Amino acid sequence: MTVNMLNTPDIKVNGEQLELVQSFTYLGSVVTSEGGAEQDIKTRIGKARSAFHRLRNIWKTPSIRKKTKLKIYNSCVTSVLLYGAECWRMTEKDINRLSSFHNTCLRRIMKIYWPNKITNEDLHKKTKSQDIETTLLQKRWRWLGHVLRKPQGDMTKVALRWTPEGKRKRGRPKTTWRRTIETEMKERGYTWGTIEKKSRKQRGVAATCPCPMCQKA
Repeated sequence: MTVNMLNTPDIKVNGEQLELVQSFTYLGSVVTSEGGAEQDIKTRIGKARSAFHRLRNIWKTPSIRKKTKLKIYNSCVTSVLLYGAECWRMTEKDINRLSSFHNTCLRRIMKIYWPNKITNEDLHKKTKSQDIETTLLQKRWRWLGHVLRKPQGDMTKVALRWTPEGKRKRGRPKTTWRRTIETEMKERGYTWGTIEKKSRKQRGVAATCPCPMCQKA
């Protein structure tokens, strides 16, 4: 797979030419030549829907407490849905797609069907859960703290600040993972310096998570 190349080179291994593809799966995540996470999110939703459907007997069993059902849902469905989400380049459309699936699952577990109505906020309070956008923010910032604690020269730390050569295309720049983090920093009055200090390990003290949700206290 090539990215932003006009002339794609022919690559051969042991005399056999490698097939040129637009996407491939690596460690369970879908990587595409266009970047972004839209295709990966669609795949994740499909796998999470399959996991939810296989557990339908549990959701329908009245003898199982709803609290237990929600724990099973978080362990067996949400974990599948948000696998690798800390590295996703998110758009509003992606968040809405994930939120819609998550809220639909919660409503089925709680047996809230039409014409009964309940807001998503009340649904999350009733299930003692949080919305997907907040969960994604926490995963993203915990991953950021993990990367910042790595030694200098580590590939993931270099990639965090790396700027590719060349000029970008005209028009509005695409949303990137780093731009998303920097926007969230500005909204909370953070800088790269303050985030690095919060994530740095101290002698005899566990590393501090820089996640905004963990810094409320």
